[in-house]
Amino acid sequence: MRPNFDISYPILSGETADIYFARAQKILQKENLNPVVTMEIFSGAQGILCGIKEALSLLATALPPEAGVWAMKEGEQFHPKEVVLRITAPYVPFGLYETAILGILAQCSGWATAARECVEAARGRAVISFGARHVHPKVADVMDYAAIVGGCITGSTPAGSKLAGLAPSGTMPHALILIFGDTVKAALAFDKWMEPNVPRIILVDTFKDEVEESLRVAEAMGQRLYGVRLDTPSERGRVTPDLAKEVRARLDLAGYNHVKIIVSGGLTPERIGYLLDCGAPVDAFGVGSYISGARPIDFPGVVKEVAGTPVAKRGRIPGITPNDRLESVALRPVQASGSQ
Repeated sequence: MRPNFDISYPILSGETADIYFARAQKILQKENLNPVVTMEIFSGAQGILCGIKEALSLLATALPPEAGVWAMKEGEQFHPKEVVLRITAPYVPFGLYETAILGILAQCSGWATAARECVEAARGRAVISFGARHVHPKVADVMDYAAIVGGCITGSTPAGSKLAGLAPSGTMPHALILIFGDTVKAALAFDKWMEPNVPRIILVDTFKDEVEESLRVAEAMGQRLYGVRLDTPSERGRVTPDLAKEVRARLDLAGYNHVKIIVSGGLTPERIGYLLDCGAPVDAFGVGSYISGARPIDFPGVVKEVAGTPVAKRGRIPGITPNDRLESVALRPVQASGSQ
């Protein structure tokens, strides 16, 4: 599936670009200079590559048909100094977009890499991206998509999950339970009105002890209950291994072996590893701020050839950098969105 990334007018117009790229473009046009250049974008660290498909969507709006583009695949692990994207084309049509391309790769790869760390820590258990509330809504969809590229089974936002061709995942907010005044009443209303394909996963930490709430919800919903989510706040010590063990044991003793346990709340790879090392019977993890707050990975962009002549700034080697993992890309034009 090809994600339908929104290439908005502020990006295409250069309003989100570093101003010196717009100034360079103006000077080159005034001087009637538009040589064919080869630009390489390489990594500043190790991580999981994400943002390539979005960057290619942007390039497809700008590059002429004869341009050459080579890229590593979305989701591949890259190494420090490795070239992940190479562009050979007249400079003026795409030079303005260097800021956007580097930013897309830097932020998305940071998110994807953080997600992969959580997925590896989970040792086969599902990880869901819950980070949308920690980022600006303009990038929430791309953040969820990057987390999925990193290995999350889906995200919490419809827009982000749609980019990856998936359905979003979510239980219910505490606000719903607080408004109903009772977890079971809220659970039964959720069961009544949600579509059949939505898993019945109920929060069980709002009013009563998590074990008690889990049993009350299980007794009310029976086989319709897919899982319970433990989201105990830090004020009460967060979710502990012993709490998860007790919930599991009590559910099993009451005959609700089918009910899954999902844990969320301040999770990191270290916290996930700790829970599992202590034998916590967790079936899935919801991770938010660790993914959404990931540090961007630096991706410098450098011109390595001008009109076929190898060039480079001091400290770097002129000419094309070999990388057998780069594959030739046939760009498909995409329609930009957003108003002027």
